[in-house]
Amino acid sequence: MATPSSILKTHAINLEPYETLYKHFHANPELSLQESSTAQKIATHLSTLSSYEIHTGIGGHGVVGVLKNGPGKTILLRADIDALPVKELTNLPYSSKKTMVSSSTGLETPVMHACGHDMHITCLLAAAETLAKTQEHWSGTLIILFQPDEERGGGAQAMVDDGLYSKVPKPDYCFGQHVMRLRAGSIGLRPGVLMAAADSMKITVFGRGGHGSLPHQTVDPVLLAAHIVVRLQGIVSREIDPSDLGVLTVGSLAAGQTENIIADRAEIGIDFRTVKVETREKIVEAVKRIVEAECLASGSPRRPVFVPTRRFPATVNDVDVTGRLGEAFGGYFEDFDGDTPRTNVSEDFSILGTSLGVPCGFWFLGGIDQGLWDRVHLEGSGEEIAGNHSALFAPVIQPTMRAGVDALCLAALTFLQ
Repeated sequence: MATPSSILKTHAINLEPYETLYKHFHANPELSLQESSTAQKIATHLSTLSSYEIHTGIGGHGVVGVLKNGPGKTILLRADIDALPVKELTNLPYSSKKTMVSSSTGLETPVMHACGHDMHITCLLAAAETLAKTQEHWSGTLIILFQPDEERGGGAQAMVDDGLYSKVPKPDYCFGQHVMRLRAGSIGLRPGVLMAAADSMKITVFGRGGHGSLPHQTVDPVLLAAHIVVRLQGIVSREIDPSDLGVLTVGSLAAGQTENIIADRAEIGIDFRTVKVETREKIVEAVKRIVEAECLASGSPRRPVFVPTRRFPATVNDVDVTGRLGEAFGGYFEDFDGDTPRTNVSEDFSILGTSLGVPCGFWFLGGIDQGLWDRVHLEGSGEEIAGNHSALFAPVIQPTMRAGVDALCLAALTFLQ
């Protein structure tokens, strides 16, 4: 009987057309909630495969293809499709020159696939073709899902809320991957928590505006916000168990328009990462306690306003599923780590599984040029390796793409056979 590994080795498709497709997606990124052209390109390509029932417009610009191939398990493979408001500095011949108006700020901004979602899209489309052409070797149902709005943490939930599982079969397993700052062609997996949960919020504190020369007639929100920023730094270092994971970052602070006017408010943007639910609750309570106390100490005329802006759950790999994936990956990839380190980076992928209570498996895909990686890590060359969300981040196309396609196909075939 054919094994997943032997199927891939004997039915590997030519990836040159997908390398061209990848360059198209890289050069034409779209911001969260605005991925219309990307979604159209995906749906058009899926239709050329002539095997998938295609659904579009789910949860915004979500696209799903369903391939029913007899009795068996139902497997969902997912890729995210949105880009970031980053000006690309890679100087690649297919680099992005695109700008868009941000739906959150209303301002025109450069756009770049600085997180590698273009690689995710292309790998999943190539996997969809591979699995469609090997139907004689497997039985079950395959769901190919392209999710919008991952960067803002809303896309997976939006697709579920828009009736995803009333439109397509409910999966028995959900799988996904993310290209990372790892050696190209490598695969990293671990059981349990792979990626931390993340929360973001905007905090508005209020003062009493006035002339910069008459501070005694005002309540200065800049000074108030400065005290808050300093005090927030003590939450993780002094209130969270050092053996637990907790990260808190003040990512933005805005107040006033000019030098000689004391503003009437300040806005603080914070982000924090946790693994345990109780640790998250402790950080939320500490943030509110500190902000409210500082407002009281400064004589703020109004209570502060807390507005959550993003929330990502922790990405938790099912232990049994991870064990089976580890066996398949370990027997196929030369560069495989079954105990890759946990990261504080976050994803909303797991919502697709937890909304149904089905197990998930998620892994990391290396995208850094092998020669560069080896020079830095084996020879200590001191060269810079750009990571996700950097203006310089661009995965080397091969062997990244081949490994990403094979990993998706291996995961599906391991559970479909």
